[in-house]
Amino acid sequence: MASVFPAALENLIDHFAALPGIGRKSAQRLAFHVLSLPDGEAESFAQAIMQARGSVHCCPVCQNLTDGEKCAVCLDERRDKSTICVVAEPRDVLSIERSREYTGVYHVLHGVLSPLSHIGPDDIKINELVKRVADGGVSEVIMATNPDTEGDTTAMYISRLLRPFGVKVTRLAYGIPVGSNLEFADDATLVRALEGRREL
Repeated sequence: MASVFPAALENLIDHFAALPGIGRKSAQRLAFHVLSLPDGEAESFAQAIMQARGSVHCCPVCQNLTDGEKCAVCLDERRDKSTICVVAEPRDVLSIERSREYTGVYHVLHGVLSPLSHIGPDDIKINELVKRVADGGVSEVIMATNPDTEGDTTAMYISRLLRPFGVKVTRLAYGIPVGSNLEFADDATLVRALEGRREL
């Protein structure tokens, strides 16, 4: 069936639809919105994409995204450089920063181990983490990958790699969300909550 849209518009829709979490209908809405922008705003939008692509890169220390020589966390002298929190993606750093409780530094893996998706240790930033720990000065590595099969596998793999360096490797405790009821918790969540219990 022939498309009712011009080829250039179909191409724009296809590009939006290729973004993670964007379905075909959302892609169409975004494409129509971009077409409705005044020329100046559309040009500014395109320039913002190209500017981000050209200036944002991985911090050479922690692999988080930055547009400077190092990221803001690594440059902050008040951060505890002896504690590294390992996360899968840059957006996970924002989640932990929102708590305002963590004062250490980060390491971003840019993915997790996933044999089904053909993602192995060399495809994510594990070697960079091992080198940081090997260089010394690190006392604890907190594994903050998601509590799913890939996240757990990645955490276990990294903990085995770091064992020879004598650093403490911990895992975030997962359990009952604040404000929820025990009767609605699944078995796996209850097991995690029991394992992560602490003294009052």
